[in-house]
Amino acid sequence: MASGDGRRNRHDLVPLAALISREMRSEKMEKPTVRYGHAAQSRKGEDYFLIKTDCQRVPGNSSSTFSVFAIFDGHNGKAAAIYTRENLLNHVMSAVPPGLGRDEWLQALPRALVAGFVKTDKEFQSRGETSGTTATFVIVDAWTVTVASVGDSRCILDTQGDSVSTLTVDHRLEENVEERERVTASGGEVGRLSIVGGAEIGPLRCWPGGLCLSRSIGDTDVGEFIVPIPYVKQVKLSNAGGRLIIASDGIWDALSSEDAAKSCRGLPAELAARQVVKEALRTRGLKDDTTCIVVDIIAPDNSEKPSPVKKHNVLKSLLFRRKSSSNKLSKKLSAVGIVEELFEEGSAMLAERLGNDNATGQSTSGLFTCAVCQVDLAPSEGISVHAGSIFSTSTKPWQGPFLCAGCRDKKDAMEGKRPSGVKVA
Repeated sequence: MASGDGRRNRHDLVPLAALISREMRSEKMEKPTVRYGHAAQSRKGEDYFLIKTDCQRVPGNSSSTFSVFAIFDGHNGKAAAIYTRENLLNHVMSAVPPGLGRDEWLQALPRALVAGFVKTDKEFQSRGETSGTTATFVIVDAWTVTVASVGDSRCILDTQGDSVSTLTVDHRLEENVEERERVTASGGEVGRLSIVGGAEIGPLRCWPGGLCLSRSIGDTDVGEFIVPIPYVKQVKLSNAGGRLIIASDGIWDALSSEDAAKSCRGLPAELAARQVVKEALRTRGLKDDTTCIVVDIIAPDNSEKPSPVKKHNVLKSLLFRRKSSSNKLSKKLSAVGIVEELFEEGSAMLAERLGNDNATGQSTSGLFTCAVCQVDLAPSEGISVHAGSIFSTSTKPWQGPFLCAGCRDKKDAMEGKRPSGVKVA
């Protein structure tokens, strides 16, 4: 998934001056202005959010700044949402190989996001708490937007010409047939809540646990066929820019994507976020925590007309893998003429998402490194993510990336090969 060159050079040391020079060469058009706003109404107190606009790919280099916006909608308590807000970004960044230029860094993000989500879930579950959370995690680097999500919080993109596209996939069992089939194939049971007399009520749920979602972080008591592996989509905007609306299901249960976008057009980001929440409450009332972040990606001089959209680059489309089991649920953004789709993947199989490493994957200490939790491994300890997996993209089980024993156990549990070994206190 990520750049093979980036992984092969994972542990090469690159001088800071060389990195800064590479960053400057990679900037092909002036960076946009990013403005944002946030609004929320609480009912259960389980929605949390993250806004961080001063992240840097190269520490100390202001030209490498990127922004992160995220929403975490907790359930069965708030512990998972708080833990994910505090740790997910660090786990994602630790999985990105050092010494990459901007283009290689962007290509490495999808795989790093998968590793970061799985590591966050594994660490939280080790605490023995039963809470869970959705996670919609958005990285904005100049004109490129990368979104990773589990659960039913959503991110939409509103671009020039009032075209609305969804950058996430809802992992609700009621609506996602492929996820229902995956859960049952992995050992879970899907059905509605039964009441006295045998009548079934409410949405489809996974048993044990009764969760309505097929993917989340946490949920130790549900079973590890409820996986933390995110759907990831990466797009590049033209210099016409666009608006992101990131919100919990308190918004989406009341408004369609189109209605949410339409309700706040023409308003600055802060007022737009308030308007979306206001419209959701007007439509449905305050039945759930309701949180919204609006992010505007604006050309430096937004008075200029957008430049003509370039023709589709065939070579570039071959370099980026575009594969997802959820293509039917996602619009072809490239057809809009404003957005270039760079990456899309929704598989729930870890071996498929981590891809192949053609090199040994050694760390700076000379040991192997776990692709998920980044711990050092002796050569005899590393277990290839492809070993024994029918979902592997590699015919060489000795080929990296490698997992530690704990992450391999986690992978097997998610694929239904064994019961979860996590015990709930």
